[in-house]
Amino acid sequence: MAQPLLLDSTWRDQQKFENAEAVYQCTIAGTSGNNKENSGSSKLINEIAEARQQIQKALSSSGGSALSSGGDGQFNNRMNTLETENKELKKIVDDMKKMVSKLESRVTALEGGKSSATGSKPAPAPADDDDDDDDFDLFGDDDVMAQAEAEKIKQERIKAYADKKAKKPVLIAKSSIVLDVKPWDDETDMKELERCVRTVVMDGLVWGNSKLVPVGYGIKKLQIMCVVEDDKVGTDDLEDAITQFEDFVSYMCLFTRLSILGF
Repeated sequence: MAQPLLLDSTWRDQQKFENAEAVYQCTIAGTSGNNKENSGSSKLINEIAEARQQIQKALSSSGGSALSSGGDGQFNNRMNTLETENKELKKIVDDMKKMVSKLESRVTALEGGKSSATGSKPAPAPADDDDDDDDFDLFGDDDVMAQAEAEKIKQERIKAYADKKAKKPVLIAKSSIVLDVKPWDDETDMKELERCVRTVVMDGLVWGNSKLVPVGYGIKKLQIMCVVEDDKVGTDDLEDAITQFEDFVSYMCLFTRLSILGF
């Protein structure tokens, strides 16, 4: 009964209850106007009082139980969560303690091993001239032989590399040259002129083909090709050597030059 009254949001009998409240207050104060009105409203007052008591009981029982049940549930959940977290933290702390203790024991063992190794290092025994076995090194000869063999292999490889490098052909800068050699006049013997030119011999000079090219007025010039090594033969050297045949050669000039590479 109390619960529907609690949830009801509409007060339909406001005037009726206000009148009953006024009568009730007058009855308490002892100032009611007439007995007829008091007798008619006494029943209603009693009902209102009983309804109030029932509402208060319902509120106290339902609200208290709800509050207590809701608060206890939240509190219990929170406590369970805290206990779980506390157990996990304790477990983590225990694991860390175990790890720290293991690390400390390892460090202690390492430091103790180093100190014992340095402290208990035996002093070198004095040499005994009478005991030949102490001076005999079982593996000494093997080490010397291995070193000698390694050195021998190293020298052989160096020598083989040097020979291979020496046999490798070296690129030489060369030039293919065409020379123009002009005679004095049309009566010059061009065959003899060419023979004289080919008599020029130098290291790095190789003569090639030749031909006679008309110049004018019956005069022909000698065009001759040769291959020279740039480091050994120059055009000035060729000019000096060819123009020395003054009876046949009027002058010499360079017609074309092409740089090439060769072995």
